[in-house]
Amino acid sequence: MALPLRTRVFGVLVRLGSTPIEEVDDLHKARRERLGLQRSAVGRWLFGTADPSVRTTENHVQVDGRARRFLQHRPTGAASPGSAPPVVLNLHGGGWVQGNPEQSAWFASRVAARTGAVVLSFDYRLAPEDPFPAAVDDAWAALQWVVEHAEELDVDPDRVAVMGDSAGGGLAATTALLARDAGAPALKAEVLIYPGVEMYDRWPSEDEFADAPVLSSANMRAFVRLYLRDQHGTLDWRASPIRAESHAGLPSTLVLVAGHDPLSDNGRRYAETLGEQGVHVVLQEFPDALHGFVSLPGVSPAATQAVDVTARFLRDVL
Repeated sequence: MALPLRTRVFGVLVRLGSTPIEEVDDLHKARRERLGLQRSAVGRWLFGTADPSVRTTENHVQVDGRARRFLQHRPTGAASPGSAPPVVLNLHGGGWVQGNPEQSAWFASRVAARTGAVVLSFDYRLAPEDPFPAAVDDAWAALQWVVEHAEELDVDPDRVAVMGDSAGGGLAATTALLARDAGAPALKAEVLIYPGVEMYDRWPSEDEFADAPVLSSANMRAFVRLYLRDQHGTLDWRASPIRAESHAGLPSTLVLVAGHDPLSDNGRRYAETLGEQGVHVVLQEFPDALHGFVSLPGVSPAATQAVDVTARFLRDVL
């Protein structure tokens, strides 16, 4: 299915106006420019803003002795009197080297509004300054912190889900596996949005959409090398969660896949792997969407559809 006109125009502008990650020689500058775009009028239209019906606050905490920041998206009147709402830990995308909780605000806040769950979008250390497994360690520590501080956060520690997109989707998948192996917390669900779950294998969608806007095959390979650094070549499943010895016992899983995305087969194959091992999994494809679409509501009509699908799934399982 062809991309909508406004999405195609956006893709052309991205190609003309941005430097691909494999050609960036100053990541700090690139991150500052990205943040500046997010805060501009154009950026607010492109990335969207938090749902006004949800109370969004910035929070700073210490997790494992390290300063961490997260955005809390809390629906007003989310829970019944005497009961705490469920909680979703959200992990942003950005190829493990860029991105921030703000870029997830449009999607995360609308999921909160539609489900009654509190969505907490945490930051994590970025490569190449902090290569693998720093982001994994931070995601896992964030999940543990949320459950340990459930009373303080006024959330239900028995109704917890993890969610993430792209690199964050891979981190969410790994975090769910770590929780299963540790025996706690007992997650109710995971939502994996065009997740990166395999570091090396080249699957057909990568060739089909090798030159796609937002994420190309060359971008993918550059992100992996920046993330893994000296550990490039590792078969550690925490980097490639699809390589875990077993996926049995994972919580109900929703996988969202963009049709025009070199990572499409990452999501499809992970959903297939989970289903074969007895996990309740829902695979939802968006044929007219490109990579990153849930963070690009200004140019991708599929973003609103993804909110609907995700909210319906989380309401059912939480």
